[in-house]
Amino acid sequence: AEMAVRVSVLPSPRCLFDDPVQIRVAGLQPQQAVTLRASLVDESGELFQAHALYRAGSSGELDLSRSPALGGSYLGVEPMGLLWALQSKTPYKRLAKRNVLTPFCVDLEVYEGHGDMSRLLGKCTNERWFLGEGVKRISVREGRLKATLFLPPGPGPFPGLIDLYGSGGGLIEYRASLLASRGFVTLALAYMSFEDIPATPEVLELSYFEEAVNFLRKQQQVKDTGIGVLGLSKGGDLALSMATFLPGIKAAVSISGSSFNSFIPLKGDGFTLPVHPYDLGRMKISDESGLVDFSDVLDDHTDPATWDCRIPVERSSAKFLFLSGLDDMNWKSDLYCRDAVQRLRQHGREVEFYSYSGAGHLLEPPYLPLCKVSIHRVLGMLVHWGGQWREHAKAQEDAWCRIQAFFWRHL
Repeated sequence: AEMAVRVSVLPSPRCLFDDPVQIRVAGLQPQQAVTLRASLVDESGELFQAHALYRAGSSGELDLSRSPALGGSYLGVEPMGLLWALQSKTPYKRLAKRNVLTPFCVDLEVYEGHGDMSRLLGKCTNERWFLGEGVKRISVREGRLKATLFLPPGPGPFPGLIDLYGSGGGLIEYRASLLASRGFVTLALAYMSFEDIPATPEVLELSYFEEAVNFLRKQQQVKDTGIGVLGLSKGGDLALSMATFLPGIKAAVSISGSSFNSFIPLKGDGFTLPVHPYDLGRMKISDESGLVDFSDVLDDHTDPATWDCRIPVERSSAKFLFLSGLDDMNWKSDLYCRDAVQRLRQHGREVEFYSYSGAGHLLEPPYLPLCKVSIHRVLGMLVHWGGQWREHAKAQEDAWCRIQAFFWRHL
């Protein structure tokens, strides 16, 4: 009788990580109280879990897109709550995918009652992939480039994108692989703290990023109508610099970025963009947790003394999309986005801008759970990223749609 309870993931138990699914439970008693739990073990063996209390309908069915959670990790009707609310027992862990060739497997279990979870009624597994059917992953070590190229299946031609993460460095592939699964030839590019690239380079060379653009443009599956670039955090200001100083960039997205060159000088052809002046003496460290708040370290960006590190985006003919969270605790990204948007609009340039209340710094592809605090890989400090669980999850869904629509429109 126990296994008469069926848990199903529709339309299919296998999907892409950014696909919403419908989670249903059938075969319960009318009005039966149950607890649903999601478990995911990441590649380092860390367990992430979420749970929610539900009550079956009069037919003994439960549909998470219609039934409200009555308690647990979230409340109310949240079809994907069991995913975006995943949290590790160990504090300050960020869920991120290292190897995109394997899926994250999410175990979904239904337990009797709203209490001790001693009686399992049914379960199933949702396989969530980062690489769509037929997408190719190609490691790139050509010239100075340290990158990974993702090619959608078929001859194309497809729009080409360069994907940049932040100052934590490394070669981060999971956003690029998802974008390729959605029809973009995407180059995930490392520019610090990877292989022989130092953790904090003394200078970043614009010519390195130009090499990436040229590499992407010569791929036969890439449309010759121009390249798009997408960056998060430090990657955001690099995306703006590329769109401003390099030919061939048609559209740029900055997520939680800055309109100033941050932290590392950028050397171009015959000029160097200096660093936005900052003072680490202004960082605040909370005693009990050792959490670092960087939000006040940068000098006031309205002071003309800081303007030589401005990225002159208004000179660019590219289209821009700025995304930021109003609960970003890492730096004042909303303020810096507004600075760029204002300058672009003053020069009659086309620009889109969305800021999300309750969203933090790390706006990721949808259903990756909020990471409020984690160790910064380069600084080795505990950094507060900000964000409220539900609002951040909604922002990630919205931003992901906007990013794709923006690139389809302009590329």
